[in-house]
Amino acid sequence: MNLLNYLKLFVLFLALCSSSCEKKSTDIKNNGNEPELPVKGDVTIYVTTNNRSQDFNKQAKDFSSKSNMSPTTIKLNPSERHQTMDGFGAAITGSTAFNLLQMTQENRTKFLKETFSDTEGMGQSYVRISIGCSDFSLSEYSLCDIPGIENFGLTSEENDYVIPILKEILAINPNLKIMGSPWTPPQWMKVNNLTDLQPFNSWTSGQLNPTYYGDYATYFVKWIQALNQHGIKIYSVTPQNEPLNRGNSASLYMGWEEQYEFVQNHLVPKLKEASLDTKIYLFDHNYNYDNMADQNGYPMKIYDAGIDSELVAGAAYHNYGGDKSELLKVQQRYPNRELVFTETSIGTWNDGRNLQVRLIEDMREVALGTVNNGCKAVIVWNLMLDSDRGPNREGGCQTCYGAVDIDRSNFSTITRNSHYYIMGHLSSVVKPGAVRIGTTGFSESGFVHSAFENTNGTYAVVLLNSTATAKNITLDDGKNHFSYEVPASSVVSYQWKK
Repeated sequence: MNLLNYLKLFVLFLALCSSSCEKKSTDIKNNGNEPELPVKGDVTIYVTTNNRSQDFNKQAKDFSSKSNMSPTTIKLNPSERHQTMDGFGAAITGSTAFNLLQMTQENRTKFLKETFSDTEGMGQSYVRISIGCSDFSLSEYSLCDIPGIENFGLTSEENDYVIPILKEILAINPNLKIMGSPWTPPQWMKVNNLTDLQPFNSWTSGQLNPTYYGDYATYFVKWIQALNQHGIKIYSVTPQNEPLNRGNSASLYMGWEEQYEFVQNHLVPKLKEASLDTKIYLFDHNYNYDNMADQNGYPMKIYDAGIDSELVAGAAYHNYGGDKSELLKVQQRYPNRELVFTETSIGTWNDGRNLQVRLIEDMREVALGTVNNGCKAVIVWNLMLDSDRGPNREGGCQTCYGAVDIDRSNFSTITRNSHYYIMGHLSSVVKPGAVRIGTTGFSESGFVHSAFENTNGTYAVVLLNSTATAKNITLDDGKNHFSYEVPASSVVSYQWKK
């Protein structure tokens, strides 16, 4: 081969390397989520492995025409019916909204479609926002910092950050459900304790002055109405985020007796007076009630006290203490009350960016664990933080990661963490209005699953294989069946027409 041919080959080699490197850069920037080629088959499947060899890969499978003789068959039992699902998602905090708005419009729209679109993405359908500031807001504030409820008003954080993002999400998914939770009331409504009733001019801790229960209920109403004026309907609220946590940068202690009084005699009447049908979920805190003996069973104590409004739908839980078995205990005692899971986080304390660890544990404990114990919605904490775990503030969580983290040097490179995948695996196949149904058959240590019947005439199953071995699993709905080899250490979601 002469020198000229060598040079031609060398130029071709450089061109191929350049193309390969450029593609790798694009894949890192977009995490491989380029427009997918259509997949055809009776069953739509999404697969994520904890080593990212399969990264929410979309596949298809046809029904089998052979007789089902597989010993590893999960058989659906639609006659066994459990809770009706409301949806899955993450919190749109001030920090999340700020980060999203640093992206280009093109990149932001692409990410929001990937996350919230029911036709072009995961179809996440339930978000949580703060009423006033949270510990992931850009500052500490309330919506009525000047004493007097007549001084209520939305602030820059709502008007410039959260509301614009919510409008973009609603344009993608008009059926989005939104929950609101306050971290703190205005400081002028707070006292040091319910005995001394001395003013408590701090965002952290304090208690709600009973004198202002009525004004604080009006505060909720005004907030719901203010969002409505922007075309944003509030589906649900909790009376207080983490009512037993005095230590957050923005916080309020509200024991169960206080919450009972506030909700029963002030919040419910004010909502009804304003003709609002916003659902109320009590508690909104940990499974173990922060080990406070007099607060043990917090929402059940309120139920026992006789709270009687149809607006009080049920209770909300976090998992920063205790075990998910508490959900089943509450459900068994009060089967007609709803359960929702509203907050969990990953961070430096639990190896939060290590998908090999977190995908398995979070799918088992948070996603399938809460759903299989009766929760009709699952919401994780910040949808998006930056690569420095912010914006954050002293006194709040400075060690938290987001469901996704965006590189603050360019606001275009996104790292998708476990919480993004676990919500996506549920929301992609389990749609609002779906009913969790029973199953029989295959059961083995290391495998966890949930099955559902959607309102659109489809079945859905979400399956976790936490073992180190792939296994061929058959799903059978009584009419059709199919088999699929579930990879080791993976999550697989299925949906098919009945």
